[in-house]
Amino acid sequence: MSSVPAPVLIVGVGHMGGALIAGWRASETFSPRDFILCDPSPGREAKLAFDDGARLNPPNADVAEAQAVLLAVRPQDWRAAAANIALSLEAETPVFSIMAGVKISAIREVFGPRPIARVMPNTAAAICQGAAGLFCDDSDLLEVAHLLFEPLGVVVDLREERLLDVVTAVAGSGPAYLYALIEALEGAGLAAGLDPDAAARLARATITGAAALLAQGAESAADLRRQVTSPGGTTQAAMDILLAPGGLPDLLSRAVGAAVDRSTKLGGRRR
Repeated sequence: MSSVPAPVLIVGVGHMGGALIAGWRASETFSPRDFILCDPSPGREAKLAFDDGARLNPPNADVAEAQAVLLAVRPQDWRAAAANIALSLEAETPVFSIMAGVKISAIREVFGPRPIARVMPNTAAAICQGAAGLFCDDSDLLEVAHLLFEPLGVVVDLREERLLDVVTAVAGSGPAYLYALIEALEGAGLAAGLDPDAAARLARATITGAAALLAQGAESAADLRRQVTSPGGTTQAAMDILLAPGGLPDLLSRAVGAAVDRSTKLGGRRR
């Protein structure tokens, strides 16, 4: 049986790297002393972990102790960051990448024949309610990847690496779509006469409550929508706008398509 590798070297500890640190600490997958963190501009979670015993920007001798590497840097910047640490690692140290668009073949150009897995999580990993897509063609490493990421939320195995671009667009970027919807709902409430505080509180509570209801039940989102939508009622009037041609489904399809295209371009390739 595989075990969680520790210490883990995290290269890039901004928003997403910080979310993983927070989730791993909350789930007790890792303690702060299990983290070796590399980032010239570390975020809040990295600094908190450092205060509690993590190593931050340590010498190469400490980097060599890593039993696993997590690449959490911007896809545009990863080669320089990776080159700085690749030579210090043991030959069999596995590499996990959460970088959008960067293929395993490209990562191998820097890290050589080490075991490599790609994962696309989202920021709800910070509270262990995230969603992640996973691609790995090594069964032993796949098991380790599940041990690492299942404590942080739902993990979906993918049959093809190219589908990570779709996961990036749906799950990785998805929280931003929801936050944009909440902003728009607040704005609509304001335009219809609510004061700013009431509009913000009602929009936030409505969305989080609806999401909690979806999470705890067996019904699909479509089933729950139909339960709220009485024929000829107020919700039906709104749905006639949102679900009309050019409405919400079409907009989200276009948005996801644009995000997929951007992910492929970040990886230096075309669809």
